[in-house]
Amino acid sequence: MKRKSDKPIKITEVCLRDGSHVMQHQYTEDQVRRVARELDDAGMHYIEVSHGDGLGGSTLQYGKSLVDEMKLIEAAVNECKQSKVAVLLIPGIGTVHELKQARSLGAELVRVATHVTEADVSAQHISMARELGMESLGFLMMAHMAPVEKLVEQAKLMESYGAQAVYVTDSAGALLPDEVRERISALRNSLSIELGFHAHNNLSLAVANTLVAIEEGATRIDGSIRCLGAGAGNAQTEVLLSVLDRMGVNLGIDIYKMMDVAENTVGPMIPRPQEINRGSLVLGYAGVYSSFLLHAERAGQRFGIDSRDILIELGKRKAVGGQEDLILDVAAELAKTQKLEV
Repeated sequence: MKRKSDKPIKITEVCLRDGSHVMQHQYTEDQVRRVARELDDAGMHYIEVSHGDGLGGSTLQYGKSLVDEMKLIEAAVNECKQSKVAVLLIPGIGTVHELKQARSLGAELVRVATHVTEADVSAQHISMARELGMESLGFLMMAHMAPVEKLVEQAKLMESYGAQAVYVTDSAGALLPDEVRERISALRNSLSIELGFHAHNNLSLAVANTLVAIEEGATRIDGSIRCLGAGAGNAQTEVLLSVLDRMGVNLGIDIYKMMDVAENTVGPMIPRPQEINRGSLVLGYAGVYSSFLLHAERAGQRFGIDSRDILIELGKRKAVGGQEDLILDVAAELAKTQKLEV
């Protein structure tokens, strides 16, 4: 593989954060301990642990956690001998208070996540993380929703706040390979910090898009073992590592051990197969936030309508993360409209 960066690639495993959506935020401490311990033994670089919607996400709106996320973060830290524990923070959901608490428990990296056009709300959290001695990275969600010029503008803001890397985050799994290439290339030519990429697999492109991002210079890469993440999941870590190894890129992570964690530990935990079904496919097709899937399915059952209609309408309205309350409103409106049409 010919890469447009000479910096080392660092992988963040997100199954204990993005995968929390699939688990309906019901991870137990024992599950987190076992997964973190085995990922650490395999040599994983970073392991992200928090509610699916980041620090402070355990609410009625986003879904209540079975176990307080701070206990889960502490448990993961205690199990890791070489991996670093990371957290996600979305301003408006998580606060500086939660960030300081996570840091006190041993979290070493935070990704501060905003909608792709709202980087200005990240300044306090990015700078505070730097003050706390954490690695502080920017995470521009729903990256498909902004023109490339806007993406560059917002990434520059995060860089100016002290972010050490900025991620192109394909929250809906909607980006095509050429769109990934265009975005990463534009950021590489405009920023002096590292670039990251976070993929979702709703169009079956997560691994392919991640490879394109790496070729174009991204060095901070996300994966989720057994594809465990919102929607159809993320770039499947053990698959991505195997492909990279075939391409001559060895990241020092034991592929056999990763396969074993996927098969023996994570696989049996998953409540339903991580596959591209009609719901997750519509997420990518309509460009809708991946964590909306379960909410839309519940709303569809409640109002007796097809959840795909809800997701398509949310896509038309350009709904973004944090607007989960809009899902019920859309479902109610569609049910009323469809009833009148009958």
